Amino acid sequence: MVYLLDFQEIDNAKKLDAKTLFDLVKLSFGVVAGAGALVALVVAYRRQRVDEAGAHREATRLHTERFSQAVEQLGSDSPAVQLGGVHALAGLADDAPDDSLRQTCIDVLCAYLQLPFTPDPGDAPAHQEEHHRYLALRKVRHTILRLIGDHYKRPRGANRSWQGCDLDLTDVTIDGDMNFDGATFSGGTVSFRGAVFSGGTVSFRGATFSGGEMSFHSATFSGGMVLFDVAVFSAGGVSFSGAAFSGGEVYFTDATFSGGTVLFDNAAFSGGMVSFSGAAFSGGEVYFDDATFSAGMVLFRGTVFSGGTVSFYGGTFSSGGEMSFHSAAFSGGMVSFADATFSDDTVSFSGATFSNDTVSFQGADGPAPLGLLAAVGFLDSAPVILPSAWLTSNP
Repeated sequence: MVYLLDFQEIDNAKKLDAKTLFDLVKLSFGVVAGAGALVALVVAYRRQRVDEAGAHREATRLHTERFSQAVEQLGSDSPAVQLGGVHALAGLADDAPDDSLRQTCIDVLCAYLQLPFTPDPGDAPAHQEEHHRYLALRKVRHTILRLIGDHYKRPRGANRSWQGCDLDLTDVTIDGDMNFDGATFSGGTVSFRGAVFSGGTVSFRGATFSGGEMSFHSATFSGGMVLFDVAVFSAGGVSFSGAAFSGGEVYFTDATFSGGTVLFDNAAFSGGMVSFSGAAFSGGEVYFDDATFSAGMVLFRGTVFSGGTVSFYGGTFSSGGEMSFHSAAFSGGMVSFADATFSDDTVSFSGATFSNDTVSFQGADGPAPLGLLAAVGFLDSAPVILPSAWLTSNP
């Protein structure tokens, strides 16, 4: 301690004066006080940690009790009691003390939707009781669909937001409304794999797909509307591989594809309407490889292809359907119809413009799509790779 007072050496023959002794005493008290304060701080910190752990255990215990009651309600034979269980589970997910408990609540709601779906027996007098029960259970299902959408479109980190949580809606029949407008899909896994969209409106209008995984693999679009208007696909993956578009309407109007991968490979377009009108393909990869266009309408009217890759490799365009690239602009990136098969008057490029040599029909079979050769304008240095048979058939 004497070193702290700048005494490098003390003569044993001399005594310390009163001032030096007083300074030493003050310094000693300061050191002791500082050590005491440090001990008090450590004790307070440990006490706080113990209190927090205890509070978390108590919150978890209460959550578990409420969860058990809600699940019991959801398993009731009474649709009214089930509806109470749905709201109880949604509230528990909002109040969950940690993410794993929140995910458990969401998983149970999704599992309810995955239960076997009994169709409406009709309102004939002989089926009145079954019909009324069907309507009551449909109300329960539609409430879950609405609650999932309402919570998932809230900004991540905001109160009652479920963004970033997994949603497993595999094989679910969706015949009611879901609203994901403006949601950001940047993490977690959202699965509509094998789902059937048979009614209502499912809206992803203005949503951003910037990460995570979203799957509509083998989904069936047979009715209602699914909206991706003004959505932004900038990263991650969205899969419609093997999906069946047999009815209803699916819109990607004015959507932006600037990154990530969107898959429609092996999809079947046999009815309804799918519209990419006004969409902008400026990056990323979109694949319609080996897709079948046999009926219905698929529209790319006014679409701009300026970057990235859009591939219809091996696609089949048979008579009975309509596919339109009217007024589309091909100015960059790579658009491929290589090895595709065309039928008369099925695909139209009327009014399309080609300003870069990035569009290929190499190996395509069948007659040239309607308006394509006129849109290309000339043969010797065309900005489009065409089969030789189409060149010789051009008047």
